Amino acid sequence: MPDRIPIKNIYFMLCYAWDRLKEKDIIDTDKIRGNDLLDLFARVMISGTEYLIKRGFDRKYINRNETIPSIKGKIDFTSSMKRVTWMEGKMTCDYDELSHNIHHNQIIKTTIELLIMNKGLDETLKDDLARLSRYFRDINSIVINKKTFREIQINKNNQYYEFVLKVCEIIYDNILVDEQTGETKFRDFLRDERQMAYLYENFVRNFYRRELEEFKVSRENIGWDVVGDATYLPQMQTDISLTSKDRKIIIDTKYYAEVFTSNLGSKKLRSNNLYQIFSYLKNGEAKGGLNLQTEGILLYPMVDEEVDADFLIQGHKVKIRTVNLNQDWKLIHNRLLGILQ
Repeated sequence: MPDRIPIKNIYFMLCYAWDRLKEKDIIDTDKIRGNDLLDLFARVMISGTEYLIKRGFDRKYINRNETIPSIKGKIDFTSSMKRVTWMEGKMTCDYDELSHNIHHNQIIKTTIELLIMNKGLDETLKDDLARLSRYFRDINSIVINKKTFREIQINKNNQYYEFVLKVCEIIYDNILVDEQTGETKFRDFLRDERQMAYLYENFVRNFYRRELEEFKVSRENIGWDVVGDATYLPQMQTDISLTSKDRKIIIDTKYYAEVFTSNLGSKKLRSNNLYQIFSYLKNGEAKGGLNLQTEGILLYPMVDEEVDADFLIQGHKVKIRTVNLNQDWKLIHNRLLGILQ
């Protein structure tokens, strides 16, 4: 696994990956204890929730069907007659009411409660979270699962919720609940190669999307140069494709504990990584979607040493590069831009 990445850099990577760069100054990362991810996310939840409170919680109309002493909305005659509510001077009515008790507010309240129950979280942060939870008195807690986050509806009127909800999701993905005590523990996702690979890829893609105005940055599907039924062939999709007027670059991000493999005591690049990037270049070229000047880059986080290797393979430039994520952010910024020069 790459050296421990400073918490400030993880935060900036998340801001890029989520395309919420303007939120990167929402907290002072210098105040975080050591390299504590839970501390980071708790501080983001506190600052983000304080912002929501100042701006005002989002709300929407919720349908209600209640028996009330005054007529409101439409009378539900069927229910009123069945329950004989009119004998008590009441009618069952069907009406819409503006309410803060909606999906994304419920997620935030529940996440705050999960953080408060974490025995490893700093007590001062718990106190701040408990103070904020009082603003959610009229909002229900819910049982959170992955479907909960897929059901979130963000629009131009509530897009200021998006960053905090992203943090809620990453907390949910990495929090473990003791079913007997209700206490929670936070799993260090920096040690989860799958999660870090996903973060790394999205960070790099959105970094270039933000920083390179002259390039179109996207994921790209490349068809197989095949005769016959391609139904059973896997889809080829690049991690990052950069296209400008005079350059085409395909970047494949790889997040591994080791950049090299060992073969009879010597270091070798991972053959499957090279085959993959070369397959993108050659199949794209054959289909006419790429030309001989298309470049391929395998981009790894630095582990033990910086790697700058260049090859020319069947007319295509192929580069192997590493970026040290355990350094000042300006140096990371400059390294990622320098790789393309």
